[in-house]
Amino acid sequence: MPRPKLEVADVFRRHGEAWRTANAGHVSLAQRRVMTAIEICRTAALGGHVERCEDCAHTRIAYNSCRNRHCPKCQWLAAERWLAAREAELLPVPYFHVVFTLPAAIGAIAYQNKAKVYGLLFTAAAQTLTTIAADPKHLGADIGLTTVLHTWGQNLDHHPHIHCIIPGGGIAPDGDRWVRCRRDFFLPVRVLSRLFRRLFLEGLQTLHDAGELQFFTDLASLKDASAFRTYLGPLRKSEWVVFAKRPFAGPGQVLAYLARYTHRVAIGNSRLVDLDDHHVSFRWKDYRENGASQSKAMRLAVGEFMRRFLLHVLPDGFHRIRHYGLFANGHRADKLALCRRLLQAPATATDHDNDNLDEEAAPSNDTPPCPCCGGRMNIIENFDGPYSRPFHARRADSS
Repeated sequence: MPRPKLEVADVFRRHGEAWRTANAGHVSLAQRRVMTAIEICRTAALGGHVERCEDCAHTRIAYNSCRNRHCPKCQWLAAERWLAAREAELLPVPYFHVVFTLPAAIGAIAYQNKAKVYGLLFTAAAQTLTTIAADPKHLGADIGLTTVLHTWGQNLDHHPHIHCIIPGGGIAPDGDRWVRCRRDFFLPVRVLSRLFRRLFLEGLQTLHDAGELQFFTDLASLKDASAFRTYLGPLRKSEWVVFAKRPFAGPGQVLAYLARYTHRVAIGNSRLVDLDDHHVSFRWKDYRENGASQSKAMRLAVGEFMRRFLLHVLPDGFHRIRHYGLFANGHRADKLALCRRLLQAPATATDHDNDNLDEEAAPSNDTPPCPCCGGRMNIIENFDGPYSRPFHARRADSS
């Protein structure tokens, strides 16, 4: 795979150290680790190995990848393995895509309380879908869903939202039949929006009452219980955005979508256009004009670009891909087998109940073929770099 002419790593390598120095005290340890990982990814700093073709003796050096989940270069490795597991789990039914978005006023609280509020966003969205789907007035069935957290908009601003991928139907309460939804309609968006709003705000109030939220700078006054309730008042009446997209055409389209969305980072290298001593330019889509997307170019000061990119660093150990309902870890294989039996579909091997494939790429000993003759490349030497030990078991990559 050819490398893009410009990478996020180039921005960090060229301007990162000066920016870290200028913003000392305002850059978290997690953000610093992400910057360092991206800067040294696939460089001698991480070590690597030497490969030689067994046919033509062509020799090349392959440096190790950082495998950080925020690195634009590494996430295709994680997506590749994750998709292989998910492909066997797809059901022969239409799939729907629903997006739950937090209002901007909540987004500010979310940024200062990422683990708590992002976790609540997952829970509220999943409970909303499973509750409405189980209601006999709507679908009357137990459903399964895969959810993916994105925290960015096209312009890299903070914009937390959850993408939910859901099969078009579910298991009847008696467990003896598959309940199909309408061909082009899953659940009513307005009903979903109202329940999501209520569940989320109730959960947020509970977190505040328990003293589990922190507030700084412009939000410091929200530490007071009365001020917090007043702040939430208008949000209890405003319309919250729940967007249901058209159903996917088939399993292949579902996989193509998942490949793009599950392991996406805030901005891919392919969107970068230009970098100079002061600015970064990148492509973005503006969806605000007449409801249609318009491709535009944005030019930001390098410091602002790095600040926006690092807004989206997740807390350590926080899972950005989660499964609920029929797909929940612990019983996914059994429930999928039941779904296939009710749908009279061929059984497949789905033994990934407790997999850890959602966040990381697995190390692999496979090497790309020889670029000269297509022959097999063998590893003839391994070498360490100054960061090899902290980044042990990283996959060597020559793409």
